[in-house]
Amino acid sequence: MIETFASMFPPIYYPLVLDTINYLYLFVPIWLPIILIAVLWNNWLVYIRTKFINEQDYKLLEIKLPNEIKKTPLAMELFLHSLIQTGGEANWYQKFIEGKSRPVFSLEMISLEGQVKFFIWTRGFFKNLVEAQIYAQYPDIEITEVVDYTSFINFDPKALGMWATEFKLSKDDFYPIKTYVDYDMESKGVKEEEKIDPITPIIEFLGAVGSGQQVWLQILVRAHRKERKKALSWKERWEKKEWSSLEDWRAQSKGEIKKLIEEASKSDDKENKAIRAMTKGESNVIAAIERSVSKLSFDCNIRGIYLAEKDSFNPINIVSMIGTFKQFNSNDLNSFKITQVTGFDYPWQDYKGIRTDRIKRRLFNEYRQRSFSLFYRPFVLNVEELATVFHFPGGVAQTPTLSKLMSKKSEAPFNLPT
Repeated sequence: MIETFASMFPPIYYPLVLDTINYLYLFVPIWLPIILIAVLWNNWLVYIRTKFINEQDYKLLEIKLPNEIKKTPLAMELFLHSLIQTGGEANWYQKFIEGKSRPVFSLEMISLEGQVKFFIWTRGFFKNLVEAQIYAQYPDIEITEVVDYTSFINFDPKALGMWATEFKLSKDDFYPIKTYVDYDMESKGVKEEEKIDPITPIIEFLGAVGSGQQVWLQILVRAHRKERKKALSWKERWEKKEWSSLEDWRAQSKGEIKKLIEEASKSDDKENKAIRAMTKGESNVIAAIERSVSKLSFDCNIRGIYLAEKDSFNPINIVSMIGTFKQFNSNDLNSFKITQVTGFDYPWQDYKGIRTDRIKRRLFNEYRQRSFSLFYRPFVLNVEELATVFHFPGGVAQTPTLSKLMSKKSEAPFNLPT
């Protein structure tokens, strides 16, 4: 049998193939157990983590806004600090034996036939914490535990039109996006109606969705930790006697800042090697990176889904979703771009739509389960960036279909008879 397999190759390679097969067979007791242990270990991790997640009690909280919110995204930034929860995987036993993981929260903005709603998905353990911290910043809102809206959709690619995508950053995570601070939302003396709120285009897009259509936007977040592998050169591995090392985005930014300074200081004149002064733009980029990594941060996964009945499917909503986050983009710093979409450019890339249907089901299930993507590493946003992308709009947002409370909550009079 071995000779038959080797004979499939050109005669010049026959001895090499034969020797390779014989050596593999000879060392089976060495390499086979290693492969089996690796496969079993990965399956074990998937099993215990899935078991732990399924044992948790999850709550979906709907946030109903008052007619007027005078708070800037800074209020949301303060609330987001409470979601920095790193407990649950403090040691190897909790992480690899019990399958515990850091808490994951989902910040969601959706449109149900043009009705714009805000939701926060959390473990039941953190429900009171989330409610208390939101009320601390927005005392006039109303929080209600509701049934998961995704459970009302029985997804069938043949009966329901769907387009979905995931977003990621175009540059390294430590390059910041354009935030509410850049839009001068914290400037004093600016009237509410004169403020430029970057979330307004998202709200307007959601409010324009027509009958028989839904748009779901989801931002999964968990506290960022030092768990990224550091790129070590062979010299560093030899000198430090270590083959791998972990770091966070702050450590990664130091190398980039050093690189930017070195490039900025190079003289264009090869004869005159004097160090030139950095331009204002170069200096601003370095300052922006340093400011970005100085704040607390989250691992994030952003995805969007457009669902519609077959006769109501409107392709313009695909274009609108792709451009949903463009107001956060900066040419000099960072920007959002789409990664995975439910479609292909050429018909021969997807025979009878099999791959498209598979991608649609995966993205739909990952959205419903509020799970991080299996194909893309989470990117990092600090609390300022995240508060810019997800916050409750103030008076500048006049979308008529934005769900708001009909009346303002007030305290009961202190002198009521008992």
